[in-house]
Parts: sequence; structure tokens; C-alpha cells
Amino acid sequence: MENLESDAFVFFGATGDLAYEQIFPALQAMITHGQFDMPIIGVAKSAWSLEQLRSRAHESLEKHGCLDSQAFAVLSEKLQYVKGDYGSPETFHQLRKALGAACRPLYYLAIPPDLFATVAEGLAHADCDNGARLVIEKPFGRDLASAQALNRTLRKSFPESAIFRIDHYLGKEPVQNLLYFRFANSFLEPIWNSNYIQSVQVTMAENFGMRGRGVLYEELGAIRDVVQNHMLEVVALLTMEAPISREPDALRDEKQRAFRAMRPLSPADIVRGQFQGYRSEKGVARDSKVETFAAVKLYVDTWRWAGVPFYIRAGKQMPVTATEVLVELKRPPQAVFDAINQRQANYFRFRLSPDVSISLGARAKLPGEAMAGDQVELVVRQAKAEDRPPYERLLGDALRGDPMLFVREDGVEAAWSVVDPVLENATPVHEYDPHTWGPIEADRIIAGDGGWHNPKPIADKAKEATK
Repeated sequence: MENLESDAFVFFGATGDLAYEQIFPALQAMITHGQFDMPIIGVAKSAWSLEQLRSRAHESLEKHGCLDSQAFAVLSEKLQYVKGDYGSPETFHQLRKALGAACRPLYYLAIPPDLFATVAEGLAHADCDNGARLVIEKPFGRDLASAQALNRTLRKSFPESAIFRIDHYLGKEPVQNLLYFRFANSFLEPIWNSNYIQSVQVTMAENFGMRGRGVLYEELGAIRDVVQNHMLEVVALLTMEAPISREPDALRDEKQRAFRAMRPLSPADIVRGQFQGYRSEKGVARDSKVETFAAVKLYVDTWRWAGVPFYIRAGKQMPVTATEVLVELKRPPQAVFDAINQRQANYFRFRLSPDVSISLGARAKLPGEAMAGDQVELVVRQAKAEDRPPYERLLGDALRGDPMLFVREDGVEAAWSVVDPVLENATPVHEYDPHTWGPIEADRIIAGDGGWHNPKPIADKAKEATK
């Protein structure tokens, strides 16, 4: 099955938000690029007609996908609809009929995680699982125990090689660029270790609040929503060893080793925050203890990274929306010309969003007789952040059976092992004002390492690049 492309695409939750915002645009894009030619079957509980689903797809593409009338005509022609309850065997019998001669379907579960097991078991009971692949969306559980239980349930119906755990963050071009930069440039390897690196900061800031996701966010919080997955994935890409081959599992094996080397967090390693006004958001409890901000100090216990702190920060209602990695190098062992403090040390900056850039911070002599210098930043900026949306890339990979950019079972469980000790309100939540960099208490996490480096807005970075 690994070498054969899927011959039908089935998405559960066809009338939901994920299908509306991501799946329909991705399907149209693949059709436009000539990468998609198979039946499309939407499954949902809603008592809709096929015409209503087509209308929903049309509206989705107008809003999120730059409607292509020719590609939409193809999508509309291929689209079918099966309505029914996910707990009813009749729904899956109808799906089996709709599949017709297709024998290698790809099932995409764009539904709440608590329904994953129900649908997986329904597919197996209706003999819809043979030769099939299954795509599920994060979160993969709420903690280590629930992730292990989910994996056991899915494995009853599907082998691990047929399960594709999608994290759209891994399909983003800038994240893949981070991995490429590490292993395609020989100058980096000699200094990419604890002998030369002082610390690493990973910041994911969002300048908005819930945007109607209050009910869902109450079940997650910043640690479950982005730290356990997106942020730890970035740390794994920064710290993993080079894969021994181009095979997908060679990359995932090295990431797994990186995850396993991450020291489990303790309450002393984390500060949680909640922006003022969160409890007034729709769907949020008035006494909510859910964090909208988290600052973490993490260690990776390997020979290469022993003693290097990794500072992770993620939050909503920050001053800017940006994701950035800052790798700070150690100062020269002796100040030959002028004093250099930690803030003036060399660094690599990886800007992952919304703009994309790789920068090197260095010191250069100021004009004049004095042997004094100033900090400069050498910037290589890519004009386009994405060559194609991550969902188009990831859906295409899943249809071809390429698992490289998907999360493996052991990786999920290892990542949960890192954050498990600080879940369930293990630390107090500190309030912070909207459009600030989080609670003042977060400064203690990074005390002694020069403080946080706050990502700058795009305009400010453009001015800096012209200096």
C-alpha cells in the first residue's frame, strides 16, 4: 500500500469549519495543479443535500481559496455526500456503497478527537478499512495516558503505517526550511553544539484572542494547543542529528531520539499566564484557569546539547503575530577590543512567520579611530513565505502514502511525556495586559541569560535590514 496512491478521498465532518477553511481550498488547489483525480466523498451528520454541500464548497473557495471556476467544476462533479450518525452502522454501509470500486481510500477525520475511535471502529466493522489510510488532526489526546489510549484504539483497526497524524505546522515551508538550512550547510555543524551555543529561544506570538474558539480553547490552553506539538517539533528540528538516509522513517527516527532526550518539565520550569479579558470571551468559564500564555525552560539531555537551555514562549494577545527562533552563541573567550555583553553576542535568527528570513547577528567596527564595534544583522530574506498552503502539501503526501511530514505514534507519546508533569493547573495562572509580552513572572524563567528577545513587526525588521 505504501507505494500506491489512494483512489478515493473521504472526509468526515464535511459540513464543519475545518473542511470550510482548509480542505475545500486544498482540494481545489490540487485539482488546479493536476494532482488530484479521484472521487470525493463528504460525510457528516447534517441532513444536507449534495447541492447544499456543493454550495458550501463554493462559498468556502470564494472566502478562503480564490475560486477557480474550472477547478471548482471538476471538484463539484467528483463530490458526493453521505449523511448519517457516526455511531450508526448504516452510515458506514452507505459509505461502502459510495466508494464503489475504490479499494485504497484515504479517510480524513475533520471531527472532534473524541469521535476518532467511533469512526475508526465503524470503518473496520463495515469492511472499509482494508487497504485504506486514516488521517487525524491534532490534538492527539489530552495527555500521555489519553494519547496512548487513542493510539491503542486506532491500531485495532489500522496499522501504524496507515495512520497519518496531521500537524499543519510541519507542512509549512519555513519550518521545512529550518531543517534544510541545518543539514545543507557545512559551516553550521562545527558550532551547532553546547561548546558554542549559549541558549535558544523559540517564540510563537499571536496578537489576537480567541476568534470564536473559546469553547475549544477551554479544553486545550497554550501548552496543549501549541507547546506540546508545534514548539517541541521546532526544538526537535533544531536538536536532532542528521538522518542516515532520505527515507521518511530515517527523519522520524532522529526526531524521536530528540523528543526522548527532552527532560520532562517540572513546575519550576514553566510560567503560565492569561490575558485580561479572556474570561469574558464567548464559551469561556468565568473562573477559568486555562493559560493563554506559557513560558518554558527546557533541556535536551544529549552530548551535543548538555547544559544549553531552550526557552519556549507562546501566547495570545501579544504585541505582534510572529514565530521566531533565536540561537544565541557564546561570547568570545576574551574581549580584545571592547566589552561584549550577552545581548551583543553573535546569533542566528530564523523568522518562520509571517515573513520568512534567516539572519546572522555579528559585530562590525564603527567608523573612526577607536577600536569599537556595533551590532549588525546580515539578513537573507525570502520574498514568499509559502509556495503552497500546508494542507495542500500534506494531503498530497497522505494520498501518496508519504509519511515524512506526519507525526509518528512514538513521537506523539514522547512529546506528551515532556509536558505531562505540568498539565492540569500544576502552576498558578498570572494575569497580563493584552498586547504585552505576557506576565512579568515569565522573566524569571530566563533570568541570567540576557532576557527575552521580542520579535519585531515586519516594518521594523525591514528598516533594520537597510541599515
